[in-house]
Amino acid sequence: MTLWLYNSLGRKKEPFVSRVPGRVGIYVCGITAYDYCHIGHARVMVSFDVLVRHMRARGLKVTHVCNFTDIDDKIIRRALQEGVTIGELTGRFIAAFDADMAALGVNPADVQPKATEHLAEMCAMIQTLIDKGLAYASGGDVFYAVDRFPAYGRLSGKHLDELESGARVEVDGRKANPLDFVLWKGAKPDEPQWPSPWGPGRPGWHIECSAMGVKYLGESFDLHGGGRDLIFPHHENEIAQTEGATGKPWVGCWLHNGFVNVVDDAGNREKMSKSLDNFRTIRDLLTAWRGETIRMFLLSSHYRAPLDFSLELLDAARAGLDRLYGALRGAEGILGELPPVLPVDWEQARTQQPEGHAVRFQDAMDDDLNTPRALAVLFELAKGINRSVVEADTEELRQQVTLLRGLGGVLGLCGDSPELHFRFRPEQEETQAGGVSDARVEALIAERMNARKARDFSAADRIRAELAAAGIVLEDSRDQTIWRREG
Repeated sequence: MTLWLYNSLGRKKEPFVSRVPGRVGIYVCGITAYDYCHIGHARVMVSFDVLVRHMRARGLKVTHVCNFTDIDDKIIRRALQEGVTIGELTGRFIAAFDADMAALGVNPADVQPKATEHLAEMCAMIQTLIDKGLAYASGGDVFYAVDRFPAYGRLSGKHLDELESGARVEVDGRKANPLDFVLWKGAKPDEPQWPSPWGPGRPGWHIECSAMGVKYLGESFDLHGGGRDLIFPHHENEIAQTEGATGKPWVGCWLHNGFVNVVDDAGNREKMSKSLDNFRTIRDLLTAWRGETIRMFLLSSHYRAPLDFSLELLDAARAGLDRLYGALRGAEGILGELPPVLPVDWEQARTQQPEGHAVRFQDAMDDDLNTPRALAVLFELAKGINRSVVEADTEELRQQVTLLRGLGGVLGLCGDSPELHFRFRPEQEETQAGGVSDARVEALIAERMNARKARDFSAADRIRAELAAAGIVLEDSRDQTIWRREG
C-alpha cells in the first residue's frame, strides 16, 4: 500500500515519502497568461489534479501551488498588439483559464501566485546568488553562472561540456559563458519595468518559480512537476538557482507528463504547441464535447506516455463515459435516485475485499498513477451494475453505485447526473441559436464573472456582447448570473 511515482531526477519509479509524515507540498508550473489554453495545457492540469485527488483520498494533507506567469516577452508583445495593459491582458486569460479548468473538473490549486506579485522575493534570491558568487551583473542584466554550480545538468542528464554554445540559448557578449541564463533583464524602451538594485527591468522566467516555491512550500519540499518540455532548461535552472541560494536539496520528487501529439493524415506526429500553430484550444473543444469527456480522453493514456490527439479519440472517450453513465442511469431507474458521492474507506476495502474493485483501483493508482488500469476497474464495476439492474438487487446495486462514484471521484469522473451527461451531444451545435452550446455559454459566463471580480469590466462587457449576438440574454443578480435564449 505504497505510492510509487516516477522521479525524473532518478529516472525510475520510487516509493513516494514526504518530508513531513502525512503532509505533502506540491508545486506545478502553470500557464503563461497571454493566450487561451490548449489541450496540452489541459493534460498538465488534469494529471496533477488527479495526483492531488489521489493523495488526498489516501489521507494526505496536500498543499498544492500552481503559479501564473504574468510577465514575459510574449505577454508584452500581445499587449502592445492589442493596445491594452499587461494587467488587462493577463487578467483576461487567467479568467479564461479558470473557466476552462472548471469545465474540465480541475480543482483550483490552494495557492495561485502571480509573478508580478513576488518581485521582492525574486530580487532577494538574486542578491543572495550574487553574494555567493553564483550570479553577476552585466550591462543592466543579471546572469546565473552555470559553471559555478557543479550539479548543473543533474535533472536533465545534460552536461556542460556536451551543451553546444548557442544551441539552446542566445549568444550574448555580456555573458561570461554563453550557457549562463538571465535572472534579471534590464529595461528596454516602451516595456513595463520594475525597480531593482541593478536598475529598472523585470525578472527572468526561471527565477519566479524558485522564489515562489520557497515562499509557499519552503527551502525543501516534496514534489515539483509540469510538462516534459520544462525539464530543460526551466526546471534545471530552477534547481541551480534555488539550491545555489539555500545550500539545501530543493525537491524530493520531480514529476513530468508526456507531450500531446497531433497526428496528420500521413500518420506523422508532432508535439502540440502554440509555436507550431497546431493546437486546439480547450474552449473550442468544449463546443462539441463536455469537459468530462475531454478529461476522460486525457486519462485514457498514462500521464507519462505520449498522447495522440484526434477527434475520433475524443469520440471514443465519450463512448466510454456513456458506458459508465449508462450503468448509472439504469441504476437510477431502480433506486429512484443515485446515492451521493462518498469517499472510499480504503482500509475497510482491503480488509473485507482484498481482491475487490477498490483495492485493484488503489493499486493501479499507487503504481505511478496508472489511470488506464484504474479506468478498467470502473468499467468492470459498470458491468456489475448492469447485472444488478437486471436482477433488481437493490442492496447490491446501491453498494456498487456508491463504489463506482467514489472511485470515479478520485479521477474526477462520474460525479454528474446521467441526465446531464446525456443531455449534451455535439449535434446540439446545429440546433442552438447562434451555434452556441450550453457548455460554451456556461464557460463564457464563468469567464465573465471572473473578469468582473478582477474589475476588468471591458472584458466582461465584451463577453456579454458576444453572448447577446448569439441570442443569449443574461440576468445578473448579486451573486449569480441566470441566462436564457431569446425567443
